Amino acid sequence: MSYVDTRSIKQMPTRLDYCQYLRSTQIDYIITNYADHVNNFSHDAINRYLQQDKITARIILEYVKGDIIQSPRGCIVIDDSVLDKNYSHKIEMVKLQYSGNAHGLIKGIGMVNCLYVNPDSGQYWIVDYRIYDPEKDGKTKLDYVREMLIALVGCKRVTFDRVLIDSWYSAKELLLFIESLNKFYYRCRS
Repeated sequence: MSYVDTRSIKQMPTRLDYCQYLRSTQIDYIITNYADHVNNFSHDAINRYLQQDKITARIILEYVKGDIIQSPRGCIVIDDSVLDKNYSHKIEMVKLQYSGNAHGLIKGIGMVNCLYVNPDSGQYWIVDYRIYDPEKDGKTKLDYVREMLIALVGCKRVTFDRVLIDSWYSAKELLLFIESLNKFYYRCRS
């Protein structure tokens, strides 16, 4: 009988492992960074895991909800970003779009992010997100904002009284919708 050194065998990550990584990293969310910082998982194992599992915003919120310190003065911050994929040629969601960070058009994946901010403690948590893919779902970024706010208010996920948005989200219908939720809104310049 031969002996196998199990310390060198790479394992498959779990949803808990990956969500813990997303919660702990502040700057670099790519899978090679994840693989560089753990001993148990190879880059390929993480890639296979991500292809098999779908981590939705609801799942992320389930993992962080117990950590959120809520405040009656809580704020929801809605912002969009573009994940730069300039060197990607085969990812179907990659398209040319405006990036405020790059001050121009870049190839990337658009995201609309929703953060909960506790102004008393200065802490914040991501509570929802949407991948911007109008060719697939026919929705605008304003549609995503409305959906996220409905989910937050309807499911009473977090307590908040203000919504902070970029000035370009200031469509009359959206602002009236926020008012109908009995919430204040603040428009911020990019």
